[in-house]
Amino acid sequence: MTTSLQSLIQGKNLGISAKTLRALSHPLRLYLLGFIDEHKKINVNKIYRTLKLEQSLTSQHLRILRDENLVITAREGKFIFYSLNYSRLKKIEELVAVFFGA
Repeated sequence: MTTSLQSLIQGKNLGISAKTLRALSHPLRLYLLGFIDEHKKINVNKIYRTLKLEQSLTSQHLRILRDENLVITAREGKFIFYSLNYSRLKKIEELVAVFFGA
């Protein structure tokens, strides 16, 4: 077992990993990640208006993604833009592949 995988499944890290995977497992959050990926960098207002979602629902799901460091935010004036944290997503993909032997 690799060191990264060992640290992933031990104690506190297991809870953190489970929380991250739960954040990724919700269909709307996966859709949001795909939508952000298509646009590379997008304003939160454009996200909920384009997807015809309630602002509060969109913000709630984006907060979960932000808390798990899956998206990056940048404030430009009064606007907040979202982009994907590709390095974090790649690391998760690698660890899941190792865990499941893919």
